[in-house]
Amino acid sequence: MPKVVGVRFRRAGKIYYFDPGNLELKQGQDLIVETSRGLEFGEVVLENREVSEDELVAPLRVVRRIANEEDYKQLAENRQKEKEAIQICQEKIEKHNLQMKLVDVEYTFDHNKIIFYFTADNRVDFRELVKDLASIFRTRIELRQIGVRDEAKMLGGLGPCGRGLCCATFLGDFGPVSIKMAKEQNLSLNPTKISGICGRLMCCLRYEAEHYECTRGDFPATGELVLTPHGEAKVIGQNLVKKTVLVDLLELCRQEEFPIEEIEKLPPCEGK
Repeated sequence: MPKVVGVRFRRAGKIYYFDPGNLELKQGQDLIVETSRGLEFGEVVLENREVSEDELVAPLRVVRRIANEEDYKQLAENRQKEKEAIQICQEKIEKHNLQMKLVDVEYTFDHNKIIFYFTADNRVDFRELVKDLASIFRTRIELRQIGVRDEAKMLGGLGPCGRGLCCATFLGDFGPVSIKMAKEQNLSLNPTKISGICGRLMCCLRYEAEHYECTRGDFPATGELVLTPHGEAKVIGQNLVKKTVLVDLLELCRQEEFPIEEIEKLPPCEGK
């Protein structure tokens, strides 16, 4: 099996595999690698390991070198130029009266290209903007439209929980999130309660979704008749975290909560 090293180019970005050659690399080391965009500055997040061919995207590119002092100076220079490019691009956007929001600017490490990330509600004709930017920076210009989730990932921020956004701190990819996941967990379906700062359903809704989906099969359904230590009862709710069932005790005319272990499902014929 081929030996690879896992590299990230942004915090919480995707992990890409590269051929380490004869280098024995450690997590946290900075590298210069060859990519489809040219030379890039990245960080080792997965040390040398062997992986199957199925996990690789051909061709497997090579690690050029471990980052040196000159590379760090180049990186700092790029970051400063990116700040200047943001200001210049914003001025040009206003000049052309374009309905778009500039989110971020990225210089490739070797200055082969400048990428401007933006969001927009509708299609934007930015041909004149590209011409202006190309005449100023005299290099290849790419304007890339991104979604609101990608915008939140790039800009970062705090979620409703008070912690840094998952997408900006550790999530490499966005997983599918559905309203069904909120329903399965008995969460409020109020959009303001289950939406992140991007306006989409919060990524954390899927963290426990599989557990709820698997565990719910062990619980009686709402409306089902069961046998409790105090007699027959009708299920009116479940708490999958506490592993309890809330029931309406038919003979005692009151509600009570029991551990799932004390609940016995009644056969359909006995529930009539």
